[in-house]
Amino acid sequence: MADITVTRNDEASRYEIHSDGTLAGFAEFDRRPGSIRFTHTEVDPAFQGQGLAGRLAEGALTDAAASDDAIVPLCPYIAKYLTTHEIPGAEIRWPNR
Repeated sequence: MADITVTRNDEASRYEIHSDGTLAGFAEFDRRPGSIRFTHTEVDPAFQGQGLAGRLAEGALTDAAASDDAIVPLCPYIAKYLTTHEIPGAEIRWPNR
């Protein structure tokens, strides 16, 4: 079984998921005062079908919720994930709602 880690890379403004030390995907974000806007999520085709996008979203959103900033899901994948999964303590600020 692969060693999967999700980490925040503040210099690149993204959360990254690694599989056995290899970058497998990322979720880009943009911090604003009081909010974190998720703008794009991508998993390398070589790693698709392994459930990594969901693990990335869960790790990124859990970390973002712990910051007390509102989560703004501009990325379609993150928005869909939030409609089907509960993130404890998360304040969601839906765009255009």
